[in-house]
Amino acid sequence: MGRLVGVFVTVMALTSGFAAPARAAEKPLPVVYSGVLAAAHATLNPGADPAGANDWDCRPSVAHPRPVVLVHGTLANMTINWFTLSPLLRNQGYCVFAFNYGQQSALRLGLPGAIPPGGTAPVDESAGELAVFVDRVLAATGAPDVDLVGHSQGGMMPRHYLKFLGGARKVGSLVGLAPSNHGTTLLGLSRIPGVPELLTTAGGESVRDQIAGSAFLRRLNQDGDTVPGVRYTVIASRLDEVVTPWRSAFLDGPQVTNIVLQHQCPLDVSDHLAISFDARALHLVLNALDPAHATPVDCRLTLPANGG
Repeated sequence: MGRLVGVFVTVMALTSGFAAPARAAEKPLPVVYSGVLAAAHATLNPGADPAGANDWDCRPSVAHPRPVVLVHGTLANMTINWFTLSPLLRNQGYCVFAFNYGQQSALRLGLPGAIPPGGTAPVDESAGELAVFVDRVLAATGAPDVDLVGHSQGGMMPRHYLKFLGGARKVGSLVGLAPSNHGTTLLGLSRIPGVPELLTTAGGESVRDQIAGSAFLRRLNQDGDTVPGVRYTVIASRLDEVVTPWRSAFLDGPQVTNIVLQHQCPLDVSDHLAISFDARALHLVLNALDPAHATPVDCRLTLPANGG
């Protein structure tokens, strides 16, 4: 137990400065693959920028000309969701940006927390917030377009931006980690009368929009899942207990790559929460962002909720 506490204290010390601009770091930022430590960090540093993110003086390199915008999931925020991926991307030379969106519903519902949980507003409203943030990133960096990486709702919501808000001309690729692209039955709970309304009351309007068969999803997926000119990558887990059935994460259309973590690595037992802290999944994100320089992905044991 003493060793465990020592490791925890060390990691917290390393991550306590994660809000500092990446430009100030002369050596690689720490990259910790752990959802448990991500939650601890977010608790100790509420509202902090993820390590390496939101350096507004960053200018994209020739090797990585598109800034990467990270989009968190439902009832989450940028601090916890991108605890691992943000410093990983920055260490690879990317300009990385992250933001909180969709917090209005949490405020209306009175959900607890120093920082209101994000991703609770109607999904189309959140897509409007993404549009504003992308424009800010483009103006600051001088880049013509960005790449998007999102988890859960954050992998699905940008598709509304691409399809209906003019985002297609400003985005090169969209990478979704366990995205709710075709909604969820929540392990069948959504089919029980009264449960969708209860879940919406507890988690905000975005929950209603993400239930399989919702009016929002019917409109989003009508006339095809994709828009021309954008590359799509979906990284899903067979053990996803939030987006169910898990195949509903997949997209169909041109320039789409659907990946199942367990197909090549049965040892990877990351679930919906752990996928953001899963070394294999995040290596696949790097490959999707720079397919010309993709590298082999190791097979390693991971843990539900924590990743690794």
